[in-house]
Amino acid sequence: QVQLVESGGGVVQAGGSLRLSCTASGISFSINAPGWYRQAPGQVREFVAKLSSGGSTNYADSVKGRFTISRDNAKNTVYLQMNSLKPEDTAVYYCNVPWPPTWGQGTQVTVSS
Repeated sequence: QVQLVESGGGVVQAGGSLRLSCTASGISFSINAPGWYRQAPGQVREFVAKLSSGGSTNYADSVKGRFTISRDNAKNTVYLQMNSLKPEDTAVYYCNVPWPPTWGQGTQVTVSS
């Protein structure tokens, strides 16, 4: 059974940083394409960042230059380093793998102005 567990969310002031972690069991991130998504209250879930098995990255325009996705194969963990946070980054952040389609439980990020 595939499981994804996120951690690292919290409350931070605008301009601050947080690092989210997503640890997998039942699959290997080294041969998958993990991604981060977020959902703000009353909004649809949106794409944030993705890391291919080959190491290429994709980011939503809203986070380019501020967020970085990375992977530690030894720990089977994917990270999302978030810098220069803005109040509009406030959301529940979810880790995802496309196959088998799996979501984590989410971790809350709140950025105060």
